[in-house]
Amino acid sequence: MSVFPAFAHLVEQLATLIQPLFGATAAAAAIVLFTALVRLLVHPLSRAAARGQKARTALQPKITELRTRHRNNPEKFQQALLELHAEEKVSPVSGCLPGLLQLPAFFLLYHLFSSTTIGGEHNGLLTHHLFAAPLGGRWADALSGGGVFGAAGLVYLGLFAIVAAVATFNYLRAKKTMATAAVDAGPEQIPGAAAIGRVAPYLSFFTLVTVAVVPLAAALYVVTSTTWTAVERAVLYR
Repeated sequence: MSVFPAFAHLVEQLATLIQPLFGATAAAAAIVLFTALVRLLVHPLSRAAARGQKARTALQPKITELRTRHRNNPEKFQQALLELHAEEKVSPVSGCLPGLLQLPAFFLLYHLFSSTTIGGEHNGLLTHHLFAAPLGGRWADALSGGGVFGAAGLVYLGLFAIVAAVATFNYLRAKKTMATAAVDAGPEQIPGAAAIGRVAPYLSFFTLVTVAVVPLAAALYVVTSTTWTAVERAVLYR
């Protein structure tokens, strides 16, 4: 049995269950609850990533020593750096795992709310709304239907405001973190770190583009997950 009909049925059942509390927005609330469940499932990995970050910070004296020892041989320094991470069982990319494991859930919602049929039958999920905006619609549909300040357009403006606030918070925090890392460890701590450092503070703002182009249901997942990430990182990395 395909996973799509089963998941569509699960969303419908959850929406029916919480309908007395959320009324016509029950399906949207079900997506938010689903997102929270996914984030709870990957939270142990997020905690492990935070521990890994703290472990990498603790390695800075050894990294500085390696840089001094191999200052005339960058290739040997990079090799020694990778060996140090392996010896200490610290992965420089462990922080990526929680985000990567969420992608299947995002694409599942994207497919469900982009398809007119599920399992050969009419997709009833497309009849659900978040206030005036259909969960299967996109920002372009809202603009053509009533403009930026139309009923559906205002729903998107609310989501954009949330994303912009979270992205600004992440931007300020990332700039501070990268500046501290640059002072403590220098620009060549990990291969490619300098390039990542330049881009990282701006990554959250790309979420605005995602929210604008995907179905509203998938946008809700992105907004909820991004907000969860900001709060989670503020707590775990404090």
